[in-house]
Amino acid sequence: MAYSTSNAAGQAVQNIIDQLPQLVAIAVVDVQSGMALASHSNSPTFNPETAAAYNTEVVKQKQKAMTALKLQGEIIDDILITLTNQLHLINLIDNGKKFVYLVVNSRDTNLAIARDVVRQQMDLLK
Repeated sequence: MAYSTSNAAGQAVQNIIDQLPQLVAIAVVDVQSGMALASHSNSPTFNPETAAAYNTEVVKQKQKAMTALKLQGEIIDDILITLTNQLHLINLIDNGKKFVYLVVNSRDTNLAIARDVVRQQMDLLK
């Protein structure tokens, strides 16, 4: 457990775990540094801090692409990466300064429910 519920990021992680106890991993990430502000994994082989760092690059590259395409007035709500057995959801918050990174087993979790659970934490994390 790499979080404390005494701060907003840790509380958001705990709230998501409470609603999706079967999740693989969760992290709240600072985009500028790539550091996880709070994280948790239910899998001994899945390191959410490492995943946070690499997925920060995914976010930054998408932001650069949007700038290059001159997509004025558009913001990234979320980025979904589907694997054979997992869904990786990156939900940007605080004007793209942070994101929630959620990994779930695609057989155990409905995508719409996972998105809703993450979005419920947006006000807490702003």
